[in-house]
Amino acid sequence: MPQMRAIAVTGRGLLAAVALFTFALRPAAADFGAGLEAYDAGDFETVLAEWRPLAEAGDLEAQVALAGLYLEGAGVAADPAAAARWYRRAAERGDAVAQLNLGELYSRGLGVERNLVEAYLWLSLAAAQGRDWPGTRRREIARLMSRAEVAEAERRVEAWRPGE
Repeated sequence: MPQMRAIAVTGRGLLAAVALFTFALRPAAADFGAGLEAYDAGDFETVLAEWRPLAEAGDLEAQVALAGLYLEGAGVAADPAAAARWYRRAAERGDAVAQLNLGELYSRGLGVERNLVEAYLWLSLAAAQGRDWPGTRRREIARLMSRAEVAEAERRVEAWRPGE
């Protein structure tokens, strides 16, 4: 118990302890790098072994990368629906790349039912983070939508808040 008293003495010490504890519970960042090296080597078994636990633990970068594997069929059977699920997990937490890719999947009906309102929503959120291409794509999609659909999508964009 003496260690706990020492940590509780200052706010800074407590903050450092919380940060270290949080870091210790999070999968190592090197795991993503190991997955990248394995990807470059074509060792998809290792890629999946490294990235899946990170993605399941909420690592946005790993979620987006895993979605890409499913979309491409790299090391796994191509599964656009699984790709959409992984992109959604990251997109809902505010990842711009995931938002862009999820919007594109909705625009094409790839892995999800085609839904231009959903496509517009996700592309708008990605565009709001400074991405050029999603804004261009959103304008293309808007030309295919009714005024009511665009209005609904705009309402959803305004109401959207990132999840945890």
